[in-house]
Amino acid sequence: MNWRGLLDALLVRLGATIGAGRPVVPGWPPGALALAVLSVLVPPVWRVIRPVVTLVHELGHAGVGLLCGRRFSGFVISPDMSGHTVTVGRRHGPAVVLTAVAGYPMPALVGAAAIQAAVGGHAGAVLLAVLLILLGVLVRVRSLFTMAWVVALAAAVGALWWSGTPRWSAAAVVWLGAVLVVGAWRHLVAVAVHGDRDQDPGALARLTGVPAALWCLVMAVPVAACSWWAWRALAGPLGPLLGGALR
Repeated sequence: MNWRGLLDALLVRLGATIGAGRPVVPGWPPGALALAVLSVLVPPVWRVIRPVVTLVHELGHAGVGLLCGRRFSGFVISPDMSGHTVTVGRRHGPAVVLTAVAGYPMPALVGAAAIQAAVGGHAGAVLLAVLLILLGVLVRVRSLFTMAWVVALAAAVGALWWSGTPRWSAAAVVWLGAVLVVGAWRHLVAVAVHGDRDQDPGALARLTGVPAALWCLVMAVPVAACSWWAWRALAGPLGPLLGGALR
């Protein structure tokens, strides 16, 4: 294997990723957005892509837990596509509450940020960041199923980052961002309707004495704000098609 050639190619690809910045506004955003909505609403497709939303949900718990001084011990994505994250620290207090609240809004936050970056011409940087995060969290995986799923996702993201054109990379990132935003709503509405006490709102209710329904409303606020952010980020690409109604 020509390691020098591979290293040179890697440096060139990194330079192209870091140097990108020209807004990419072809005709792909409407199609990517429509496909994302269908991906979340069509049950067979949703079963395949749901782990993406679950993964961001669980890493949201982990990331906020770390910021609050807790220790991230590990996470699992189950074959039924649910997930579980373990952070270690005090069993009561603001850090526990913030860590628990973070899960459901995090996919919407990440999705909106990804859409904003893609519209601004930084889809390659998003793909590289996702790849590095996936590789980094492998040491915290606590099941073979989770390991296989994260490795497969990292391989797909890495291949797209390495060989994808700016247009395809941007379309993929907009699709992924929209899936995360719409998926965040689907997850939150599902837990609010079914009232599963084992989910985050139920756990917060037991921890604080505040009803789970109110915690669902608290989580809905940042999800709504991130949805608006994503919508506004797409105003430029979608505006001409909708006669400027988004502006």
